[in-house]
Amino acid sequence: MELGSEFYWFILIGLGAQLVDGALGMAFGLVSSSVMLSMGLPPAAVSASVHTAEVFTTGASGVSHLVAGNVDKRLFLRLALPGAVGGVLGAYVLTQLPGDAIRPFIYAYLLVLAVFILLRAAGRMVPRQEVKRVPLLGFVAGMLDASGGGGWGPVATSTLLARGGQARTTIGTVNAAEFVVTVAVSITFLLSMGLQYLNIVAGLLIGGMMAAPLAAVLVKRVKERWVLVAVGVLVLGISLFQVGSAVKGWLAG
Repeated sequence: MELGSEFYWFILIGLGAQLVDGALGMAFGLVSSSVMLSMGLPPAAVSASVHTAEVFTTGASGVSHLVAGNVDKRLFLRLALPGAVGGVLGAYVLTQLPGDAIRPFIYAYLLVLAVFILLRAAGRMVPRQEVKRVPLLGFVAGMLDASGGGGWGPVATSTLLARGGQARTTIGTVNAAEFVVTVAVSITFLLSMGLQYLNIVAGLLIGGMMAAPLAAVLVKRVKERWVLVAVGVLVLGISLFQVGSAVKGWLAG
């Protein structure tokens, strides 16, 4: 694909995807991949491009959240390091497993989390319990992310919010930790696949880096209740769509 009008579309896609991801702690890969696949781009090109671009967009997002005071440093370390290990392992191992068979169970888990988050937003459940196994959460989320399921944001952010984490610091910290995980995963993919599709990568990262500071300010200024509603609705929509797609596939098979 030549560098032309499509390049500006990639910038817009990166900008929109990062606004969602930076403000809600998830969905850069989901949003950008969905749009680019609908444009007819090959799945391999989409996957490689998104992972490479995320090195830069997550870096910009992490720095923006750090400057805005949205990062819990202790939580960051407990998430990022195990997440990087899980990501490297996932890049080597989970991509060889039948991911399509595993993902419906992941999205069923996210469906339950979405309900808990929406209950919190409605004021009907206010758990203030710290997640005790944060390193394990980071490790699992990193593995799922590397396997192509886009699991880092949905799993890490949703779990922490459902268990009572403050929206601003949870989203900021998960975004910052994602940079470490993405670098580890991308290096692993780079060593095995090489670097391709530079025009797509460049468009995504330009748009994403433009949006990162704005998203960090939004999550700091918007009331926690509305952030929880937005996250809950987004996760609910993602999980329902994916579970429905899986069920449809099983019935068709």
